[in-house]
Amino acid sequence: MIKQIKEKHIDECAKVIKNSFLTVAKEFNITRKNAPRYVAFATDSDKLLKQIDSGINIYAYFTDGKIAGVYSLKNFDNECEICNLCVLPEYRHQGIGKSLLHHAFKRAEELNCEKINISIVAENMVLKEWYKKYGFVTTHFKKFDFFPFTCEYMEKVIKQ
Repeated sequence: MIKQIKEKHIDECAKVIKNSFLTVAKEFNITRKNAPRYVAFATDSDKLLKQIDSGINIYAYFTDGKIAGVYSLKNFDNECEICNLCVLPEYRHQGIGKSLLHHAFKRAEELNCEKINISIVAENMVLKEWYKKYGFVTTHFKKFDFFPFTCEYMEKVIKQ
């Protein structure tokens, strides 16, 4: 079951995001030292509360009363952006990521977004192929001084 997150689940969401993204950090040698702004190291309850206060909605997939996956959805100028879509390692390959992604598509349609955007670690070919399977295409790449990887930006047209 996917629910919009309220304050009482913020601490658990922050832990899910950190633990989920730590596997990517380990795989691509992203550390607190070389990328302190990376989501696995920069996410905490206060940051998530500020996002909610700014109008960003956070959704979580609950299973057995626990949060197994999370995503945030930003809405601006008829475009939506998915942030921090993640599933805890022990719940991966069970369709939870797909459920969260389809939930984001539905919410984006309800918000009258024409397209939905996401950014990923460009070197993560498995994740790139996963998003392509759901209709995302690469729009551009950007290299930031504060990350040891390249960011890849992808989008999916929702309404034409």
